[in-house]
Order: sequence, then C-alpha cells, then structure tokens
Amino acid sequence: MLSPTTLLSLLLLLSLFLLVLLHSPSLPPCSPPTISPGTHPWSGDLREVDYSWNSLKLTGHRPPPATLRIAVFSRKWPVASAPGGMERHALTLHSALARRGHHVHVFTSSPPPTERPSSPRSGSPQLHFLSGPPGQWRCDEAWALFQAETQAGGPFDVIHSESVALFHRWARNVPNLVVSWHGISLEALHSGIYQDLARAPDEPMTPAFNHSLAQAIFKVLNEIRFFQSYAHHVAISDSTGEMLRDVYQIPSGRVHVILNGVDEDQFAPDAALGKAFRTEIGLPDGASLVMGVAGRLVKDKGHPLLFEAISKLILRHPNVHLIVAGSGPWAQRYKDLGSNVIALGPVQPAKLKAFYNSLDVFVNPTLRPQGLDLTLMEAMQCGKPIVATRFPSIKGSIVVDEEFGFTFAPNVAALLEVLEKVVEEGAKRLEERGRACRDYAKSMFAAKKMALAYERLFLCIKNETFCKYPLDFD
Repeated sequence: MLSPTTLLSLLLLLSLFLLVLLHSPSLPPCSPPTISPGTHPWSGDLREVDYSWNSLKLTGHRPPPATLRIAVFSRKWPVASAPGGMERHALTLHSALARRGHHVHVFTSSPPPTERPSSPRSGSPQLHFLSGPPGQWRCDEAWALFQAETQAGGPFDVIHSESVALFHRWARNVPNLVVSWHGISLEALHSGIYQDLARAPDEPMTPAFNHSLAQAIFKVLNEIRFFQSYAHHVAISDSTGEMLRDVYQIPSGRVHVILNGVDEDQFAPDAALGKAFRTEIGLPDGASLVMGVAGRLVKDKGHPLLFEAISKLILRHPNVHLIVAGSGPWAQRYKDLGSNVIALGPVQPAKLKAFYNSLDVFVNPTLRPQGLDLTLMEAMQCGKPIVATRFPSIKGSIVVDEEFGFTFAPNVAALLEVLEKVVEEGAKRLEERGRACRDYAKSMFAAKKMALAYERLFLCIKNETFCKYPLDFD
C-alpha cells in the first residue's frame, strides 16, 4: 500500500500535469505565427508584447543608440571544443552584442588549459574565468569577480544570467537582472513523464528515476516561489512564456519571449557541400532518401523512439538511409542496424553545415519539451524540412506551418507513421518544403535578429524611453 506522503505526491503530480495540459498552447496566442517580420501592425510599450520579439522589425543598419555595459553569468563558455546548446547560444548572442559595440563581460568556469585564449580579441566579450578545475561552476566566486569588476570599471547597465548560473541568493531583487530560461522544472516534469511513457513493456522503472519524478513537483513549487523575485525573464519559446505568465504567475510585463538564433552565415543551403559530405562518409549513390539526426544519443533525446522506428522503416524501404551525428549510449545500437545507418560520432562545428546540407529531412525525436533545440533552427537555415516531436515549444515556435515539416506524438507508432509519409513524399517534395523553412528561418531564427531583440530589451531596462516601439532607429 502506498504511504500517505507518496500518495499525496502522486496526486500533486497528476494535478500539475493536467494543469500543464490546460495551459499548453498549440500556437502563440496573440500573433499570427507565420507573419513576416516588419509587417506586424503592433506599436506601444515593448514590455506588453507577449509573443516573440523576433517577429518585430528590429534592424541593425545603425549603431545602437547607447552603449551598454553588460555582465553575463554562464556556467560554461565554449572556446575551442564542441559546446552544448546553452553555451552555443551564449557565445552567439554575446559575441554579436560585442560586435555591436557593447562592453560585454562574461563570468564563467575555467576551460581546459589547451582551450584558454591567450589574449582577448577585439570586438569579443571579455572573459573572466573562475579558478579551479575546468568546467566547475562556483557561483559565489563568480559573484566576487563580478563585484571586483564593478568596483574597477563601474556599474553594469544589465546583468544577464543564462538560466540559474546566478544563484537566487545573489539574483533576487536585482532590478537590472535578466534571466534567460533554457528549461524550467515544469517542462522537465513533462520530460520525465514522456520518458516513462516511452519505456518498453518489459523495462522496469529504476528507483532513481522514480524518485526524481516524485521530487519534480517540489522543484516546480520552489521555482514558482523564487522566480517572483527575479526582475526580468526571457522565455526562449512562446510556450515557456505562457507557462511563466500563467502557471508561475510572473507579471506579463516582466516576461519577454525571444527565440534563440543561429549564425545565418554559418548555416545556409549549399548543395555541393552536402553532396561532397555524402561522398566523404560513404553514403551509397543509390540512396533514395537521406534522414539525419544530431545531438546527444541518450534516452531523453528520444533515441529509443527513433531506433525502433528506423529499424522498421529500413526493412520496408531499403534505399532509405539515416545519418546519426553525436555520441552517447545509443551510438553502438545504431551501428548494429547495418549499412542503412551511418553513425558518425561527434561532428565538429565546422562540419555541421555540410552535415545538414547532405540531408533530405532532419529528424528530432526529443522527449525534452524544455528549451528550444538549436539543431531545428540550424537545419531550417540550411533549407531542410523538419520531423519533430509535437511539443508546445516546437509546434508553437518552430513548425508553425504545415509546410515546414511534420510533428508526431512521442511514441514509436506515431513517429513511424510520419516517417512513412516522408518517404512517400520523396526528396523533390521535401526540397520544396525546405525552401519554405529557409525563408522562415532567415526571418525568425537569425543570430542578428536574436541579438537585436536582446539589445532592445537591455536598452529598455537601462532607459524606459527605449521601451517604446517603434522608434526612429527601428
């Protein structure tokens, strides 16, 4: 028999899950999702915008109206090796702001000795590394470095924390603090539920997983309490913005939706590059359709679903191939599927453009509703349609038009059904979809557009005059 505490936890868990379902929008509630930037008729105070700022006309053809001094807290900062999604976002965003002339200081953990830059480059953020082992984040030490820099160079106009890099004891009630949420516990709770539902019938639930799922409700409640004392919140998807407003009950004027962006110069269509990559990795000339997946090859990224679905698909369609980029526990299993699956291992950033351009369609079977995966944006920038899990963040901010690809419920049968549709359409039709993806991605997911949105938010925090939209420099 369940103990009263366990029963209460389960009831709370179920209640919260139902609450999430009620508050999960299929599309952004206040803006037509496929509207082109620059055509939105809205005007007023930017703090009242509850859809993505990426859809607004924010141009960078002029220098910023004021130069900002920006402090950034990021647990890691990529220097040479392949970074994770949050670190890539931080590098892309704050490098762009530094190139715009802003003075950006990044407080981050120490990199490996072989990756430490010898000297700061002009037009780049100034890096303040912690002492101690590489990759080990110590917030108190970072805060001390920040205070020392404040005394030496003067106060900062804006303090930006990538998720909880700046702990609550320092972050609470700082009036010029902006926190960008790359995942909140409510979305992580979603992920735990989907992972459990994806278990095979004979796969037992581990005690550790059971415990983490039961504790998730308390993490959500704690976040709801302490998020209130953070001054400004950036949600990187429309659905996260709605959760912060409606479930976490953050006032709308303090929640701002700015979608992630990727380097539009690095990711672009290049058919010749893609063809050369196919040859390089030994893809057969007779491949009728090439799918691809990238990222960590772990359970919460949906690889149990994709493995089962693709193993069935290639039996029915022997000329369909899958290219797998990444490392993790599922790498060897993909290799065991035979010549229809090419497991590349980790792909260096310089090779990603070639990888995406070698595909006919990009597949992301993630079981993680939190955040907004950069791989989806990179593939679309390269002109590739998407197959992705039908989560609110994806259908509300990425696959906002049926022309951009396909979404599926997080189970093997639904994914296999969609992959069959992809095969039926064929490479030529997918190429047409890819052109639509490229046009939309250029307008919404460009690094320049993301940086201009953050710049405008930071200017608004410094001086309320810049909260008005539009202004002469828009």
